[in-house]
Amino acid sequence: MTVPPQGPAPMYVPAFSMKQRITLMANRYELISTNPDGTDGPMLAFAQQKRMAFKEQVTFYADDSKSQAVFSFKARKRLDLGSGYDVFDANGQAIGWFKKDFGKSLLRSSWQLSSPGLETDGTERNPTIAAVRRIWQFVPFVGEIPLPFIFHFDFKDRATGQPVLSVERKVSVRDRYRISVPDSRLDFRVAAAMTVALDALQSR
Repeated sequence: MTVPPQGPAPMYVPAFSMKQRITLMANRYELISTNPDGTDGPMLAFAQQKRMAFKEQVTFYADDSKSQAVFSFKARKRLDLGSGYDVFDANGQAIGWFKKDFGKSLLRSSWQLSSPGLETDGTERNPTIAAVRRIWQFVPFVGEIPLPFIFHFDFKDRATGQPVLSVERKVSVRDRYRISVPDSRLDFRVAAAMTVALDALQSR
């Protein structure tokens, strides 16, 4: 059993953003720090997900040169992605995990997110948009078009109901997300992995 940490997580970042750039062969994700005045700061991590490939693993790098891997997430079972994903640090040590709650997701996308000393549940904020998205996905041909909807997720501590993580998708030329982490126990690497998964795995 993991022993809950004392104080903030080893890598705590209270606010950051994610920019997604869709190319012909891959989805590129840039995780960017947020300055106290709300402007963009330095890049925190970079990830690239090949399109049309199995989405069982994503590696994050220090920058877009991809010369230094800093963390990753990987499906526990390649052919059963519902079994969950583990988040690993640069040395391959597990630092958290997440999985989609497929039962609850029939109506509104729901996830479970865990890190040392913290168990959370995340749900799509707007039930109306959740319903429209499901209809959109099942319309022939139309469902293959990237989703134009703005959707947000809120994660709360399962024990106290207090907010832990908020992921808000913004309207822009390319996908952009604003992420706030009010709970200092949540490691940035776990929060970043969950944010990328919400985009890359949402249709699963």
